[in-house]
Amino acid sequence: MLYICGTPIGNLQDITLRQLDILKTVDIIAAEDTRHSRKLLTHFGITTPITSYHSHSGEGKGRFLLAKLQQGKKIALITDSGMPLISDPGIDIVRMCRENNIPITTVPGPTAFVSALVLSGFDTASFTFFGFLSKKQKKDLSFLVNHEQTIILQEAPHKITKTLELLQNALGAERPIAISREITKLYEETLCFTLGEAVSYYKENAAQGEFVIVIEGREAEPEVITTPIPDQVASYMEKGFSKKEAIKMVAKDMRLPKSVVYREVV
Repeated sequence: MLYICGTPIGNLQDITLRQLDILKTVDIIAAEDTRHSRKLLTHFGITTPITSYHSHSGEGKGRFLLAKLQQGKKIALITDSGMPLISDPGIDIVRMCRENNIPITTVPGPTAFVSALVLSGFDTASFTFFGFLSKKQKKDLSFLVNHEQTIILQEAPHKITKTLELLQNALGAERPIAISREITKLYEETLCFTLGEAVSYYKENAAQGEFVIVIEGREAEPEVITTPIPDQVASYMEKGFSKKEAIKMVAKDMRLPKSVVYREVV
């Protein structure tokens, strides 16, 4: 069994009892950075053997872990913080397991982008997580201009100001955003302002910690209805609604007083 284990993104007390149990009882822990992960394991007295598995490990290390799983071993996959595979390594070993019928389960933990989303106050019903934008994406941000869902990005501190400038050029200085850093840590901070204000702020203030940028989606354009009002009322009546009901529904569709719709029909 491969266990995909989320680990705390800052505050070690966010680890769950199930995570502790799994990390203590598996045969091997595959970690993105063994030095970083040993701090977590030592804190909780976990002595399970640990091996490195990161984005530069190559297929050979994946085959090594797969062989262990095929021998009946249990392996927990962890990264430096948060859920593996979310802007972090792990997809290759998961695919290998799927191809070789190795059981996989997840032991959920904190995820920075979800925390930043709920802290932003923006729409949570519909959002898109883009993670770290590539150089190619940053050269042409037009794909974000008409995006109506809440947008979530991640960025490193030494790139935050330049990325915000690019976003401002593409989306406008008045677009509302929220920027979170150090979530669950001592110096946790979420700042809400416009893109223009954000650019000015980070030009004057040092950027520290990894950032999650949450951008309010573009407001949807109101639907323009060109069908004549009498025809709209008739369409509803053909579906079985009474004239009174049809007038009420068309008035709602067009955001007009019912009296206006009634006069058009009469």
